[in-house]
Amino acid sequence: MAGRIEDYALIGDMQTAALVCRDGTVDWLCLPRFDSHAIFAGLLGTEEHGFWRIGPAHAPDAQPPAATRRGYRGDSLVLESEWDTGRGTVRVIDFMPPRDGAPQLIRIVEGVSGRVPMRSALRMRFSYGRVVPWVHRHEGRTVAVAGPDSVWFDTSAETYGQSLTTYSDFTVAPGDRIAFTVSWQPSHKEPPALPEPEQSLEATEDFWREWVEHCTYHGPYREAVIRSLITLKALTYAPTGGIVAAPTTSLPEDIGGVRNWDYRYTWLRDAAITLSSLLRTGYREEARAWREWLLRAVAGDPENLQIMYGIAGERELGEAELDWLPGYESSAPVRVGNGAAHQLQLDVYGEVTEALHLAHMTGLARNDYASLLQLKLIQYLEKHWQEPDEGIWEVRGPRRHFVHSKVMAWVAVDRTIKLIESGDADGPLERWKQLRDDIHRDVCEKGYDKERNTFTQSYGSRELDASLLLIPQMGFLPPDDKRVIGTIEAIQRELSTPDGFILRYPTEGSDEGVDGLPGDEGAFLACSFWMADDLAMIGRVDEARRLFERLLSLRNDLGLLAEEWDPVRQRQVGNFPQAFSHVPLIDTALRLTASGAYGG
Repeated sequence: MAGRIEDYALIGDMQTAALVCRDGTVDWLCLPRFDSHAIFAGLLGTEEHGFWRIGPAHAPDAQPPAATRRGYRGDSLVLESEWDTGRGTVRVIDFMPPRDGAPQLIRIVEGVSGRVPMRSALRMRFSYGRVVPWVHRHEGRTVAVAGPDSVWFDTSAETYGQSLTTYSDFTVAPGDRIAFTVSWQPSHKEPPALPEPEQSLEATEDFWREWVEHCTYHGPYREAVIRSLITLKALTYAPTGGIVAAPTTSLPEDIGGVRNWDYRYTWLRDAAITLSSLLRTGYREEARAWREWLLRAVAGDPENLQIMYGIAGERELGEAELDWLPGYESSAPVRVGNGAAHQLQLDVYGEVTEALHLAHMTGLARNDYASLLQLKLIQYLEKHWQEPDEGIWEVRGPRRHFVHSKVMAWVAVDRTIKLIESGDADGPLERWKQLRDDIHRDVCEKGYDKERNTFTQSYGSRELDASLLLIPQMGFLPPDDKRVIGTIEAIQRELSTPDGFILRYPTEGSDEGVDGLPGDEGAFLACSFWMADDLAMIGRVDEARRLFERLLSLRNDLGLLAEEWDPVRQRQVGNFPQAFSHVPLIDTALRLTASGAYGG
């Protein structure tokens, strides 16, 4: 049985990632890319769907013991888990070296004290647990083959097969180090090179240490910011610069419900805000790579801008259901692909333009096509901003005139006007200034409820939406505007959970509301960080700090956050770890640090 979402650690090589549970089980790994089929899919099913556990030996009918303690080795993505047992203490070091050849998951077992009996149990299942591979020996190595894929298993420990699983039973004493490696290779190619675990460990630590040294943030929340930055870097697909929203699919927003989506793709929105956080903390190379990815993905067709693409810029992300997987804690269906890819979400134009604007303002070398793309995006908005859309939350109900979408259309025009005024682009300045004024007036007239002194989710609606918290952050209105303050206070009243976190919008119990889906969901962590930002902006800095520090307390023991927080079960829910949670954590930390609003 899979652990709680917060029981997992992330390791990765910036092309894919694995989730490691507290008991030493790898329950999720897609090879060779984030969006490839999983060879360990136990996270969304059972052990029959693939897993790899290394830990102290235990009775067959007993639960595997959880590690006594665990943590990342310094500011890295190298995980150390330690078990204190009646026979001594043992450590398992898990990591994926930044790729130079075949992708590898390396696990080194180290004896600390006493003599501890250990077991490795490896059950490889291809195609998300559906296909049992042909496992055999090849020149002293174990290899599993199915169709185009092969996975190679290397260790100095003795192995044996039983019940379609590869086992190794061994004992470690102080100073012993026994390595296990899984490597992927196309099945038609020669075997991958023999792994060099100790050299790979040293190289992996060096990579992360050198990368973290570029961080320009040295404030009081540095530990949380660094861990979030490392997580965002781990979600970057190094060959192209694309950034996945999360490394998982179908971890539920509502446990037992149907709100289960595949997040292993590059949302323009998520990637743009990730880029902004990286730029603000000194990471310009990632910004340059993302801008190049964007230009390739959009190509010469900005009028058909998609809200998301594959990590190499693929456009077709057809959604399908894997009916052989029961889902995480019976949360079905399990989905791969994402049918929202072709939705109309006008806010994306604003997020992309804001990211390009920030890159320009922070001195990223000029790219003429990036400027041309920005102009073409505004030409599209000029014709289409008055249309209803599916909005930031990708509703599967009817299109509406979402206020946030209109605000972000305004942002797109405003930032492009600034580009033209700087002399770095040429466009119809006066006409677009009028367009900016028209959008602003339209939102203030049709998206604002005078009686309640709050902006609303959509034109003509009385419902609220946490995305409205971005109005002052985007500069649409100043923080001291009475309409901004009224909106913040209304969201606090109507969208707060009992513990003070923020819901995206009313889901109206089991009835299908604005999003066209049954069931509820947890507090959306990004929205809760946005609230902390807004409170700081309107002068309620102590309240903002307290909310921020409560949000930090929701992170798991490794500093990781999923998409949402279930206030009833007191658990993290949604895909994990989630870029859209870690980005606003960084942004709020920077804002509070600049304001001096922090304790200690």
